[in-house]
Amino acid sequence: MISLGIECSADKLGIGIITSEGKVLSNVRKTYKPPYGSGIHPREASEFHAANMAEAINEAFKESSMNPDDIDLISFTKGPGLGPCLRIGAVTARTLSLSLNKPLVAVNHPIAHVEIGRLVGKLDDPVVLYVSGGNTQVIAHSEGRYRVFGETLDIPVGNCLDVFGRNAGLSDKKLPMGRVIELEALKGKNYISIPYVIKGMDVSFSGILTHVTKLLENQRYSLQDLSYSLQETIFAMLVEVTERALAHTKKSEVLVTGGVASNNRLKQMLEEMAKSHSATFRGLDAALALDNGVMIAWLGILMKNAGIETKIEDTRINQHFRPEDVEVTWRL
Repeated sequence: MISLGIECSADKLGIGIITSEGKVLSNVRKTYKPPYGSGIHPREASEFHAANMAEAINEAFKESSMNPDDIDLISFTKGPGLGPCLRIGAVTARTLSLSLNKPLVAVNHPIAHVEIGRLVGKLDDPVVLYVSGGNTQVIAHSEGRYRVFGETLDIPVGNCLDVFGRNAGLSDKKLPMGRVIELEALKGKNYISIPYVIKGMDVSFSGILTHVTKLLENQRYSLQDLSYSLQETIFAMLVEVTERALAHTKKSEVLVTGGVASNNRLKQMLEEMAKSHSATFRGLDAALALDNGVMIAWLGILMKNAGIETKIEDTRINQHFRPEDVEVTWRL
């Protein structure tokens, strides 16, 4: 079986093609970049996706040496995400399904991150730290569903880093904001005490962001030291709740995925934590850790093989689609 996946839940438009054996045939990604100093505007991002969709699909077919008729399945992101962006993907998926007479599978975005991580990382049953600009969750499989063991109570960790970077006037057209801050943090030498906010198994970043922004505005500390201190604090919070989930579930594998998962310091901290529990740790390369169409295509295959198919009338998007809303029938 060959699946084409469509991902456009936020700023990234991804088209991926993968086989049921797990061979990636193409992974095309185009990223909407908002004007300097601003965040993602959903309508403008959706217009970017609509304008670039045909080109991305054509590139995916060219990269894979496939023709549209070679595809057996169309998979797309149902949610969560930005409504206008999700709708572009859903409309495209319906159009391809009807025009090519191929079955459809609507998938959950966070679960797709987990499943591509299991495939590529050769993992069986990991505790997953999913960290990006739009999501921050600790996820693990339990009793037939992917359960959220902890998550952000306000803004995601990636958004915290992005806004801090914009407030600091950082910009690099070639690098994402998180990577720019990571490079600044490497130059930091002094740790500055800032709030550390964990509530049960959940984390909170909005107050921390306000605090470090005020410190930046007061010009008492260098940008490098603030970047270093911010990273160390929020990553320690994420590692702590992941460690708690690992201890609670008694699992032996840890996976980090999502856009922020490319941060080397975060991966180092998670690896040290996993090692202390004699657990296996895996991080993904950016190509598959960032939002991408391959992960959507792969989850579509798993669901289709389990007998799950989505009717056209059931393809409405769901901006608040939770992982635990999905019955996981493709796993034992």
